[in-house]
Amino acid sequence: MLTKKILTATAVISAAIVLFSFQFMPGKSKRVSNLPAEAVLYWNQVAYDAFGGTKYQHSLMASRINAMVHLAIHDAVNGIEEKYSRYAFTGKDKKADPVAAVALAAYTILANEIPNQKGFLDSALQNTLSKIKDNDAKTRGVDLGRGAAKAVLSKRTEDGAAGDPMGKIETSDKPGVYQAVPPFNIVFAPQWENVKLFSLQSKDQFRSAPHPSLNSQEYVKAFDEVKEFGKINSTMRSQDQTGFAKFWYEFSEAGWNRVARTVIESKKLNMLEAARLLALVDMAIADAYIAGWDSKFHYNFWRPYTAIQKANIDGNDATSVDTSWEPCETTPPVQDYPSTHSALGNAAATVLAKLLGDQTSFTLSSPTALPAAPTRSFKSFSEAAKENAESRVMAGVHFRFSCEAGLDLGGKIGQWTVEHQLKPIK
Repeated sequence: MLTKKILTATAVISAAIVLFSFQFMPGKSKRVSNLPAEAVLYWNQVAYDAFGGTKYQHSLMASRINAMVHLAIHDAVNGIEEKYSRYAFTGKDKKADPVAAVALAAYTILANEIPNQKGFLDSALQNTLSKIKDNDAKTRGVDLGRGAAKAVLSKRTEDGAAGDPMGKIETSDKPGVYQAVPPFNIVFAPQWENVKLFSLQSKDQFRSAPHPSLNSQEYVKAFDEVKEFGKINSTMRSQDQTGFAKFWYEFSEAGWNRVARTVIESKKLNMLEAARLLALVDMAIADAYIAGWDSKFHYNFWRPYTAIQKANIDGNDATSVDTSWEPCETTPPVQDYPSTHSALGNAAATVLAKLLGDQTSFTLSSPTALPAAPTRSFKSFSEAAKENAESRVMAGVHFRFSCEAGLDLGGKIGQWTVEHQLKPIK
């Protein structure tokens, strides 16, 4: 469960309720493929708000719960009209109300995982169910959605996610070894590399290849780049580079769920399509965190902050120390290699590209964007994923080779997820 220590609880966000409210229209066919995606989108937003919105802190747990929520939704709606293979739940009821099924699937997961948000979640559930006429179909939908959620919860019991994420880190003077970067004095969630996967066969299935050695020219090139472009108040970094460094700085799973919502709306996907797309996106994101943590802890590589401030011990005469160097943005409290921010982005982008085509244009907002430039537009998912990765160099928190390794890892995870999960039933 997300604890109060890690997750900031939020009050009921009435604006989200208004923005995502919907009505199931009596008299229309209840075939899920004939229904719009609003219910699925609404509960995706509810999950984000329940985590704490822009203030939540445990991004790994959020990714896990997002995957659980959308797998439960996917399994529930496919129990009414089965078009895709399922993850955990095999129940069927063609007479169930789809919107009620979506609501109870999401609500049951969220209430179980974030019990301190029950008041908010109860309000969101009431907002959904009050718009559905009381009848047998509604009752069936409630039962079906709850059953789907319970099946997912059962599959995730004792999956390794529980525990204090504030891991201790031993100090070291060994070149290249990860050290905590101010303002943190911890390494975050060291247990996460052993969390149960959603799709991959093993945590090291796509483990990143070794990073460049400290005495290599590739390391020097990446060192010099992040030192000049990634430092606070850099004169080398352009206004646009500063802009996208901040734009993509929010947690990657939050940003890429927003990308998914944006394109679901613009392409007018139906409920079944939206449920499957978000389930696959969030499975890939969740596994990218787990696999990324495996590679991070395997290589235990230092961040640019440490590398630049301690360049005098790296054994490379081509790097120069700067003991006053600070990054443009705060460095997350976990190892540098590979960049999981980049991995998550490309895992999601790969899933989206496989399902919708890479050349999909969209405009996206971000809560961490500069006020003067609150949105950015992209011509493809791959373009957005590459900028998302590039942002970590400009933010001063990753070497470029770490971002490239993250893109590679995420691409493999996204590809695997689409090829092996929630396949169309022929």
